[in-house]
Amino acid sequence: MTTYNGDKLYQMNPGDYCIARKNHLLRYVKRPQDGDFHKIVIALDELFLRRFLERHPTDVKIVNHDDSVLFLKDNQLLRSFILSLEPYYLGEAEIDETFADIKREELLLILLRNDADLAGVLFNFGAPEKIDLAAFMNRNYRFNISLERFAFLTGRSLSAFKRDFQKQFNETPGHWLTRKRLDEAYFLIRNESQKPSEIYLHLGFEDLSHFSFAFKKQFGQSPGELLK
Repeated sequence: MTTYNGDKLYQMNPGDYCIARKNHLLRYVKRPQDGDFHKIVIALDELFLRRFLERHPTDVKIVNHDDSVLFLKDNQLLRSFILSLEPYYLGEAEIDETFADIKREELLLILLRNDADLAGVLFNFGAPEKIDLAAFMNRNYRFNISLERFAFLTGRSLSAFKRDFQKQFNETPGHWLTRKRLDEAYFLIRNESQKPSEIYLHLGFEDLSHFSFAFKKQFGQSPGELLK
């Protein structure tokens, strides 16, 4: 599985363990071997993490890196934990609620025992700080998220985000996002001969018909006509 945060690629191979950090935008592409793909995802939400800290006071140090995905070293405890989950599953993707928090607490104890510095990642409950708006938007415009989410991730209120955006780009966020996505679509179709059906989701459009309509409105021809 290849994961992309708008700036960096992370390659995940069979048997890898990793943490996907909160407040980081990620998209992934699965390339299963022999047509088979299995993954185990365990969410550690803020409420659970705060309760864990109450039961297990932990020294939380400041983390000096901003990687979106953190890979964990393989060890016997992690392997044994993964194997121990199977009896608790009621179906394909639902663990028995009675044991869910117990198993999550067990996992968290294992992670912190193996790497105490992970506390700075797991127990960081602060909102994102105000960051460079232009750099963030040019890296993340392909992600299909709300303006409210873009504002939060850049450390701003929605009104401050819109105001700063107008000053930075001399354009509203909505118009800028559509134009940037369509300009890239034009390049990919004309110069890379990529099919519209293969790129519209990657560029942040919700459906093919909306993408085609917006494309024709901006360029005077449909994506299919440009591809011919």
